[in-house]
Parts: sequence; structure tokens; C-alpha cells
Amino acid sequence: MYLLDANVFIQSYRAHYGFDIAPGFWEWLSRGGAVGMLASVRIIKDELDVGQDELTGWAVDHAPLFLAMDAATQPTLAHLARWTTSSSTGYTQAAQAEFLASGDYQLVAYAHAYNHTVVTYEVPAPGSKKKIKFPDACRALDVPCTGPYAMLREESARFVLEA
Repeated sequence: MYLLDANVFIQSYRAHYGFDIAPGFWEWLSRGGAVGMLASVRIIKDELDVGQDELTGWAVDHAPLFLAMDAATQPTLAHLARWTTSSSTGYTQAAQAEFLASGDYQLVAYAHAYNHTVVTYEVPAPGSKKKIKFPDACRALDVPCTGPYAMLREESARFVLEA
């Protein structure tokens, strides 16, 4: 299963997959969620709700797509928190606090607990000390991480114009 980062929804909505120009993308996400191919976690929905826009409405209409953290994720949350705050990572306390309060933290933990693949537009920055990048946290826990276009190609998604 793919677990989508907030930026997949937000950047897609604001840029190349707006509801008005690429409704097929959103239908593909809906169908993928319905068959258990993709999802996200509830804190990501909370991030989308802040926008109070068309994307917020879509997230509300697709609430089952956003999974709750559960008992199986607790050990991974603890493991990821230990990695985040380890002196060996060199991250600033501000970076640690920001990451631990983010949807990224929960998404990586959920993916690790259930052996899912994280999907994000974010790119790794292993030398960064001021911000923990999603792909770097994934790498630390051996969680597969890919980009949206790679996911779409791997799943043979096609958005074809109507006749």
C-alpha cells in the first residue's frame, strides 16, 4: 500500500492536478483508496482541513482514506522518536520538535509498522540539521519512499481526455 504525504494532495491540487483540469487524478485516488491500494493518516487530513478550500471538501468526502494510528504503530513511533532525538543524527532541537509534531512522523511510523511505501514530493537532505526531511526518516527505518510520478507509473495510472 502507498501512504501519501500531505504535499501530494496539496501540490497536486494547487499545481498540475487541479480538480477543474484533472478530475481523473482525484477519481484515481478515490478508487485506489477504495481498493486498499493507497491511503494516508488522519493527521494529514487535519493538515488539509486547515486550507478550508476545495481540497478540504474532498478530504472530508474521502475521510475513510485517512487511517487512524493504532496499537501496532506505537512501537514504531517510539523507535522513530528515539532516532529523531539521537545525538548521532545531529538535528537541532527545533528540527526534532517540528518533526515529532508533524504528520510526517506519524506517516513514516505507520508505513514502517505495516510495511507500506511512503509517497512524497519531498527530496532527501541527509546533510540538513535544521529540518528532518521525510525521505531521510524513511531511510533511517528502511521504509520505502517514492515520488508521486513513480507511483502513478508503477500502478499504470492513465488520465485520458474524454472523447
